[in-house]
Amino acid sequence: MSNLPNEAFRDTIGTIDDQGKRKYIFPKKPSGKFYDYRKWVSYFLLIILVANPFIKINGNQFMLFNILERRFNIFGFPFWPQDFYIFVLFMIVGVVFVILFTVIFGRIFCGWICPQTIFLEMVFRRIEYWIEGDRGAQIRLQKQEWNTEKIKKKGLKWSIFLIISFAIANVFLAYVIGSDELFQMIEDGPLEHVSTLISLSIFTGVFYFIFVWFREQVCIIACPYGRLQGVLLDNKSINVAYDFVRGEKEEGRAKFNKKENREESGKGDCIDCKQCVNVCPTGIDIRNGTQLECVNCTACIDECDVIMESVGLPKGLIRYASEDEIEKKAPFKFTARMKGYTAILGILIGVLVGLLFLRNDVEATILRLPGQLFQHKGENISNIYTFKIINKTNNDFKDVHFELVGIKGKLNIVGKKEFKVPKQGMSSGTLFIEINQYLLEKDRTNLKIEVFEGNHKIETATTSFLSPRSFD
Repeated sequence: MSNLPNEAFRDTIGTIDDQGKRKYIFPKKPSGKFYDYRKWVSYFLLIILVANPFIKINGNQFMLFNILERRFNIFGFPFWPQDFYIFVLFMIVGVVFVILFTVIFGRIFCGWICPQTIFLEMVFRRIEYWIEGDRGAQIRLQKQEWNTEKIKKKGLKWSIFLIISFAIANVFLAYVIGSDELFQMIEDGPLEHVSTLISLSIFTGVFYFIFVWFREQVCIIACPYGRLQGVLLDNKSINVAYDFVRGEKEEGRAKFNKKENREESGKGDCIDCKQCVNVCPTGIDIRNGTQLECVNCTACIDECDVIMESVGLPKGLIRYASEDEIEKKAPFKFTARMKGYTAILGILIGVLVGLLFLRNDVEATILRLPGQLFQHKGENISNIYTFKIINKTNNDFKDVHFELVGIKGKLNIVGKKEFKVPKQGMSSGTLFIEINQYLLEKDRTNLKIEVFEGNHKIETATTSFLSPRSFD
């Protein structure tokens, strides 16, 4: 990608030392225009992330992912197992959107939107800077013996991290079991819900482990997205990139010398201060080109701009740019590949919106009882059915009953004529349908059954009716 000398390029990840051991990253505290923008975006997203499970629309939790009961809410829309295809389509749209965004803007999702990055960089690291100080102070603290100062600072930091991890675990639990259930458990006390307390402790431990020890390793090792960018990116994708043409020139990098004319010396604008490396939260050297560890957090852009301004050189040595823009001075172009992803995304969104509008709040299923054919009752033919009514709304349905339409016959529910369907619930049962055999012209007759709540029709179901002329 660039004309960097071979000895400058690395062949290991930034968090592993020469002996293959874990190398802890102590990034310099970032500051600058992009960091300020990222702070506001992060705080906004943090508010949304925390508030989502506690916001309700029409009585539905805004975001709910109850895997155990197979109940999902997305943007206030409840999804039952019968709506799973819509939920899957939601996920596909999200994946295609991220792919399109990556193809155009690189890994900007990781640096600006990913919860892992937001929590680590905007919550835990900021607390770390407040307690232990900037990069140099943290390195010195790490190396010093366990004295009173170190115990006090580390203990305070780890205690705060544990509290925040516990809070995150509670929010995560609200996404899984629902905020109402979470509040009820808090009110009942932990001893009444031991299994939930154990789950909460496990979640707390996982988050604590991630943000205290594993940290950037999540992005480098655990997250598959970093590996995917090698497939998704090309020389036209916009990334956080080092301008190697300007930074290296004929003579390559060199330390800054106030007495020389940088332009006439043929030396590149990069003064090899390594501040871009010191500020990187994943410990890479952006001058080595696009790397899987880079999360496009822009910390190196801000730091390099400060250095360039201080030595009287133009900003933008590290900036958002494509390889073609840096090497060939080619302007950004919306390629056929990008247009293809955009078209696919548009089609998927259109299908998703259509399915959401066609989706019913009530779903009725009436099926003939397996293994049963029909019965003679005088001149009438009787079929037995099972029914299931799913109420996806937040209103209780009372006095629910069926009416057979399009053909004269009797419909009787076993046990009672009318029944109730609770909100966000389901009712099921058995019913018989009797039709005079002289009204049946075929061996299999399609029936239409309307479902009413009082005098209000809430759904229409279809089923089949077998007669003596059936060959089944």
